[in-house]
Amino acid sequence: MPILENAKKALRASKRKAKYNQVVKSTAKSAIDAVRKNPTMENLAAAHAAVDKAVKRNIYHANKAARLKSQLSKLVKPSKLEKKPAKKTAKKTTKKTTKTAKKSAKK
Repeated sequence: MPILENAKKALRASKRKAKYNQVVKSTAKSAIDAVRKNPTMENLAAAHAAVDKAVKRNIYHANKAARLKSQLSKLVKPSKLEKKPAKKTAKKTTKKTTKTAKKSAKK
């Protein structure tokens, strides 16, 4: 138990921060679980936001967050994103002007 006043105050602050950090960590964990159960783009976006907030509060390390986001993205990509065939566009033809055509256009 802390004896000094500043140590008592630090303990109170630490408890307040721990409660808030637990809420943020729980939110991130539930968002991650939601993506693993139902991998959709909406769930993925929510999970990315929750993980980023946890990194901002120093609950997760930045590298762990990157790893989690990468793993979750792999779950969504193969099944939900369809590769559409690229449309071929016709090349535009441009008129090439000659020196004589430019001179006559100026006159």
